[in-house]
Amino acid sequence: MRTIFTTLLICFSTVLFSQAKTPFTGKRHFNIEQGASGSGTPTYYLDIKRNGNVHFGFLQINQADGKETKEEINAGKYNPKVMKVHFKTYNETFYVKFDKEKIYLTDKNGEIKKSDDCCPISEMAEINCSCHSPLYQ
Repeated sequence: MRTIFTTLLICFSTVLFSQAKTPFTGKRHFNIEQGASGSGTPTYYLDIKRNGNVHFGFLQINQADGKETKEEINAGKYNPKVMKVHFKTYNETFYVKFDKEKIYLTDKNGEIKKSDDCCPISEMAEINCSCHSPLYQ
């Protein structure tokens, strides 16, 4: 009985300590594709729970009729390498990684994407900007 208890305790401790520490807890907003802002553009956010689960969500308000569209999903435990986000509302899938201050749009392997859509309005002459955003509280 003692051996079983010790084995279970070691397994539980290994799982508990093998999880990556989250960079923060709470909600942060972001806008990676800055050049695409305009009426009806969704506001994205991530929310890290105390248990390490990361929730992603968006809120979009149609400027013509005021209709709200929103969705929140649980993307699983925090992974510092890459996280998959899939919103069913618009069948939208993307990959991200983030730290305490920024979020990065990546491919499924965690490589940061570059795109003209990620260039800030102040740098519209730029091409293939790194796709990232500050995380706003």
